Amino acid sequence: MIKGDAHLAGKHWDKEEVTEVNVADRSEIYWKEKQLLVGAAEENPDKYEAQLKNKQLLNKLNLTENFNQKLKTADVLKISKPCTENDRVQTFLQRLLLMNYRARCGESGQIIQTQIPSVTDNDDEDDFYTDLFKSSSEEAVQSSLVHPMDVQMAVFHCSDSFLKQLIVTKLSQCQYALPLLVPDPFTGEIEFPLWTFRQIRKSWKSTNNLMKKISKEKSIATLETPVVSFFRLGTTSTSKSQLMNRLINEKHDTFFHRDCPGSSRNRLLMDGVVEIAWYCPSGKSTDHFTDCVAFCNLHGEAETHEKQLEILTEMSSVNVVVLGDQEKNIRSTKLQNLYKLSTPMICLLSEESSSVTQLKSGKYRIGIKNRNQSDVSAELRKTIGELISKTFTLEKLAELSDIKVDEENGECKQGKDSAKTMINFLDKKDIFTMKETHLPCHGILWKNWCQKNKELHRPQDGNLELTKSRLRMEMEKIREQQKACGLTEFMDSFIEKLNTQTAEEMRYFLKWITIFLDKHNSDLSFLQKDYNDKWTKILNLKKKHDKSGQLEKEQTELENISDSFNAATFGLEHIFREIGQIYESHMSVKKKKKQSEEKLNRFCLPELAAELIISGYPLELMDGDAAHVPLIWVSAVLDELSRKLGDQRVFVFSVLGLQSSGKSTMLNAMFGLQFAVSAGRCTRGAFMQLVKVSEEMKGELKFDYILVVDTEGLRAPELAGMSTRHHDNELATFVVGLGNLTLINIFGENPSEMQDILQIVVQAFMRMKKVRLKPSCVFVHQNVTDVAAGDKNMEGRRRLQEKLDEMTNLAAKEEVCEAESFSDVIAFDVQEDVRYFAQLWEGSPPMAPPNPSYSECVQELKNTILKKASTTHTLTLSEFSTRLKDLWSALLHENFVFSFRNTLEITIYRKLEAEFSKWTWNLRSAILSIEDKLLNRIANGDLHVGEKDLIGNMKKTREEVTKSMMQFFEEDKDKYTLIQWKSRFTSKIEELHDDLIRETKRKLCEVIEQKKTKETLEKRKTDYEKKLFNLSKELALRQNKEKTDEQTLKREFDNVWKKWITDPKQDTPKIKDIDFWEDVRRILSESNETSLVHERLSLKAYKNIDINVSNKSEQPQTQTKGGWASNFVLFVRNKLTKNKDVNAEDEILIRDLINDIVEKTSKSAEAIWRTQSGYNSGQVQEIIELVKNTVKKYQTKKQSYLFSRELTVDLCLFACNFTEPTFLECHEQFTKANDPEHYLENQKEQYYNVYKNFCQGATTTAIFGELLCSKLEPSILEAVYNEIAINVAAEMRASIPALMSNRSNLEKHILKTLAEKENFEDYREYIHNPKQYFTRFIRNQALKYLNNEKNKIQTIFRGNLENKNLKINNAVFVATDEVLKKQGNANMWMGCFSKPLKEDLKFSEISNVDFMEITDFDFLCKIVTEGLTKMVKKLHEADINLEMLQKRSEKILIDHFCQCCWAQCPFCKAICISTMKDHDGEHCVPFHRADGIIGWYYSVTGDLGCDFCTTLVQTDKGFFPSGESKSVPYKQYRTAGGKYATWNITPDCSEMPYWKWFVGRFQKDLENLYSKKFQGSGKIPDEWKKYTKEDALESLNNYI
Repeated sequence: MIKGDAHLAGKHWDKEEVTEVNVADRSEIYWKEKQLLVGAAEENPDKYEAQLKNKQLLNKLNLTENFNQKLKTADVLKISKPCTENDRVQTFLQRLLLMNYRARCGESGQIIQTQIPSVTDNDDEDDFYTDLFKSSSEEAVQSSLVHPMDVQMAVFHCSDSFLKQLIVTKLSQCQYALPLLVPDPFTGEIEFPLWTFRQIRKSWKSTNNLMKKISKEKSIATLETPVVSFFRLGTTSTSKSQLMNRLINEKHDTFFHRDCPGSSRNRLLMDGVVEIAWYCPSGKSTDHFTDCVAFCNLHGEAETHEKQLEILTEMSSVNVVVLGDQEKNIRSTKLQNLYKLSTPMICLLSEESSSVTQLKSGKYRIGIKNRNQSDVSAELRKTIGELISKTFTLEKLAELSDIKVDEENGECKQGKDSAKTMINFLDKKDIFTMKETHLPCHGILWKNWCQKNKELHRPQDGNLELTKSRLRMEMEKIREQQKACGLTEFMDSFIEKLNTQTAEEMRYFLKWITIFLDKHNSDLSFLQKDYNDKWTKILNLKKKHDKSGQLEKEQTELENISDSFNAATFGLEHIFREIGQIYESHMSVKKKKKQSEEKLNRFCLPELAAELIISGYPLELMDGDAAHVPLIWVSAVLDELSRKLGDQRVFVFSVLGLQSSGKSTMLNAMFGLQFAVSAGRCTRGAFMQLVKVSEEMKGELKFDYILVVDTEGLRAPELAGMSTRHHDNELATFVVGLGNLTLINIFGENPSEMQDILQIVVQAFMRMKKVRLKPSCVFVHQNVTDVAAGDKNMEGRRRLQEKLDEMTNLAAKEEVCEAESFSDVIAFDVQEDVRYFAQLWEGSPPMAPPNPSYSECVQELKNTILKKASTTHTLTLSEFSTRLKDLWSALLHENFVFSFRNTLEITIYRKLEAEFSKWTWNLRSAILSIEDKLLNRIANGDLHVGEKDLIGNMKKTREEVTKSMMQFFEEDKDKYTLIQWKSRFTSKIEELHDDLIRETKRKLCEVIEQKKTKETLEKRKTDYEKKLFNLSKELALRQNKEKTDEQTLKREFDNVWKKWITDPKQDTPKIKDIDFWEDVRRILSESNETSLVHERLSLKAYKNIDINVSNKSEQPQTQTKGGWASNFVLFVRNKLTKNKDVNAEDEILIRDLINDIVEKTSKSAEAIWRTQSGYNSGQVQEIIELVKNTVKKYQTKKQSYLFSRELTVDLCLFACNFTEPTFLECHEQFTKANDPEHYLENQKEQYYNVYKNFCQGATTTAIFGELLCSKLEPSILEAVYNEIAINVAAEMRASIPALMSNRSNLEKHILKTLAEKENFEDYREYIHNPKQYFTRFIRNQALKYLNNEKNKIQTIFRGNLENKNLKINNAVFVATDEVLKKQGNANMWMGCFSKPLKEDLKFSEISNVDFMEITDFDFLCKIVTEGLTKMVKKLHEADINLEMLQKRSEKILIDHFCQCCWAQCPFCKAICISTMKDHDGEHCVPFHRADGIIGWYYSVTGDLGCDFCTTLVQTDKGFFPSGESKSVPYKQYRTAGGKYATWNITPDCSEMPYWKWFVGRFQKDLENLYSKKFQGSGKIPDEWKKYTKEDALESLNNYI
């Protein structure tokens, strides 16, 4: 290549530049490069040929584009399909990531598999020699293969800095030599990739002069070691690389040589490359060297690589030269120059076989021809060992000015400078105080906060709320202290650098700061040594069963050393913990919260953390030092991550195992993950990291990322002195709960260690089963000596299964769960879900390479995991965040299973209930419309309407609802969670449909029976009407010739009307008036003394029963003086326990009794009203018997006292008083419908009009038309109002926020309204009689809407009226056309007209008109249409009657919202959240209340309680169930049976401030109500009184 143009061919484009190059541009660049190569060919043919071959190599490996647009780590680490052997680059990378040293075995297999060529058969012996020496095609095969080291170097050249670093790190783990000096394949420029060495650390044991073994661990970039350099001068048959391998490690090919599998002669990219490897002694007698030694290998002829030779000779402690052609070497100036150097030199003569000979001081020769290679290696080792003296570090190599160093690029340099600035802060402080100085928030303050938070969630006895209030205040004070610490100079600088750097600069910065901090931590080896020595002492004392006190002293010292180690250890994870606590403190402190949030927004802390996770950095989920999850911080980061990536689906893969069991190593091999941990320390806590799934695999796996959770080891010695069992159980439960699949890692075959981890794991899985989470598991048994031994593995599986079953039985007793085998707890197949791993190292560390069988086991395990993952329902990132919150919230409490709340399921269930509300609304509104149509048909004489008509009419709606349900359950994003409720909700919809059909059928049957019963009455009415019509006509015909005015006609008609209706009145007796209370008195006296009944009626004590029964009044009745409880005392006599007040449970029982009576009598009265059969005293008898039976039923529940006769009579009087308006209305309606006088008076106006029209000369046709219109008017009005009622109810649901969703949303708005009004009486009714209050609230909302939206409703009314008008007019025209075509009569016209309207309108029979007189049907058509137009206009102009709408609209809404569960918590009366009546499962509510709200008090002191149920159920406190003298612990509240056993009360500390505000605001009212005080054990915390109404309202928005 032409020297002047070299920069063009070697240019490295930026990513942005490359992406802008289109196909045409690439083509142009290619031809320019081609021309340059052609120019170079003319000047230097050899160089041109080499460059052309390099270009062809890259093209062959599909890496041409990647030479400029570099491969990135993310490209390599993502989950992709297994590559084929032909994809050499991917095969190399995948094997290398698995730490499989066979990664560079190349394509040797291809030669073996190549078909053996044959020579043509020839029997002629003369041709034998010809065939023998005839060349084969092997050279062609060899030339077509790619040398394994060319693959490695091609990938190296085409990788970015971070991928190069990963590749070199993996090569080092495989005990391979690493590229030290690398010539550019096109420009020849030499690069020293110092950056790639930065994260490699070597450990070894050296022996000092006193023969004492010293353990060392150093970063190889800064490691000072002697360097032994090997060169080759001339051609030799001896492989220099092979010779070096025998020198360093006889069992492993550290340097690739000509006899390695896959090697070929056509090596392209290795000439001029210098590789380096280290020999690390193990402290044994078999060590080749007593300390660490570096070996460098210059590939190719040293004569042609002057620069590399010069560099190596300068850094070497010993130079080893392999000499080939002696004649040529005699004249070699290079050899002479090497000999003249002061550096010791050893010449290896390939043409001689002499042993080691010293030529002069520091100069040796060794013959290697035909000698035993072991002898040569031994002589060489001994000689080198005697000669090595000076040391060299790789960092010194970077100081050479004439080679390129990768760390000199701008971003890396900038990152290093920034990191150095940060480290300078640390250098100024003492190592034991610097963390406290620079990271104050996450130290002792954070640990104290965590401790108090655990105390808050694990309350003891005493005044629980005062204790909790105190703890909250202390926690808030700690948060304020954290916030006051602010940003230290160190943290301010760190966050500023993260915010101001580019993504690439940030990656370098974080990597550099990790490197510098690891160096700092490695300097703490003296502490690690002290810790190990002390730990060994303690173990020895334990073995001796020491009881002298020495053991306790040593343990104390061990803890002090551990504390010192923790204080001095400074890692990147500690900095991020500090960031998390800065964020949490600012978000938690209420003072100046707005300014704090603005400040945080400037820092963008969650955004920064999310970006780091996307870049491949881990996020700490659980702080291992504090054993706590920083929930505010983690949640914010996960939310931001979800926002940046989209709510991606993740398969959560977690790992559990004993400490140092190889978990992190396995994850590193499987996914290329490197969890951020300080040097010399194991993973503490739990970390998560994302592994991206490639696009091609997403369709198969159905998720976007694998979220890997790695944990600290179980039974960590760092936790000595702590409650390790509890900590391990907590960690295992957390990790198992998070994971879709948990890998349990078992190391070795120690039965006791196996038992420890299995017991922890089994218990964790059992907890998951009890809270209905279904993770899966895989057991990995590492370090098994012979993984191929099938029988042994089978035996191992059998033992594992037995041990798991044994642990299951033990855990079942502890967790109170029925399970006999592990497969009862989790789906587990011992054949498929147990993996045996070979030991990690192939030999003894530190020089042993990883075992290839281990890598193969990792790959098989990875395949198994992906296979399981492909059939697993995964979570989204937001759902993972919710699951994490739920798990941690439950773990904070002592009883995980008892405390776990699956918020994700609860949220999805609420969404399902909202949909269920829509489905039920559709069914209810449809059945109402159908009911109206069928009632019209019955009114029009169709008495054969039945169930078949209902089912047929409902079919379409039912199918639509069913289709909507199926779509929801099958297509919703949460369908895998929803499936568990599908059958239940489907059956509930079917039940509702059947109930609606059944109830409507009952109503229709009742109406049909009423219709049949009234047939005689209707016939009589028809006769009356006919007679009155004829009389009116006759009267008119007698007077029509006389000209009379309106007044005269009216007077004349009035005179004869009285006479006309006299006869019908005489034929039918008048309906008598009723005396309701006389009937009540008489019926009660039949079973009680008359004096008692008279007394109770006179005293009117029943009116003191303070239950609001008004359906119209917005305010309940006023509370009677002395408190509500005193009213009930009036009704209780003959108590068994004297001088004892009625307790809260007694009051609740009596309230329930009265509410029950109200509900039952209401239903009974409604049923009586529906029959329209009028009033009779038997109905009063029915009500009184119902009350008596209810009292008897409640008497059996309460044995401590008897209900008196006075109470029973008062309750009967109360029920009668309550139902009296219904009976009176019922009597009035019956009278209007059945009393002849009343009926005839209503007809007077109609027959006056008939008389007047005849007087004015109207024809029968005109009168019939007007009569028809007058009879249609009420029917049209009724139909329109019925339709509008349904429409308006739907409008209310769509417009009124309280009615928009389900019952929970309605309750939220009720609570808001109650708080805004601050009316205690309203609260009292809501708490003690919620259904009644809900009903009243809905009525008030409906009435408010009707009044406010009158114009809108008027518009709807007019629209519906116009539709009815159009439909009727159309029927008129169709009937007229039909009669005219068929020459029919008026009967035919009436039949045609009414037929299409029978379901829309009720037709009153017009039998009094002589249809024979009607012949002009066009005129009839005109009369009817004009009459309809006039009528519709009149109705248009009239104001809408809201009262006609209100009752039905209210009923529709009340039926919809109140047909649900009304069970109330037995401790606080919170209402069950379920929208289904008689639902399956237990009652539950998201937030409970303080028990004093409903009158619970302490039995000894009589003080009202202020504890929340969710707190009490965690304690050993007890309560007395109704009628019991023995207390039951709240922890075991279900054992009290009855209503207690039907409730699921989950321990929770997140009570709503709403109810605390309520107690503080209405303390006096509550005390007056229950005649008790909040004092002593029930004293209200001062904190509660600080809550404002605004806080209460805000909490409703936050929590519901």
